[in-house]
Amino acid sequence: MADYARSLRAGGVPVPQIAQKLVITSGKNKGQRPSLATVYRILAEADEAESTDGTG
Repeated sequence: MADYARSLRAGGVPVPQIAQKLVITSGKNKGQRPSLATVYRILAEADEAESTDGTG
């Protein structure tokens, strides 16, 4: 789900539309859509991991 969210964001899709396209695939919320806050957190964690991967 995180990889798909990152690819959509890289393509210029707004975060609210990204959240509408995602579906949680496991856990107690399986089949539901993540909140906007969750999508922002996923994207922020991805950005942070990208900036601290040691290639800079």
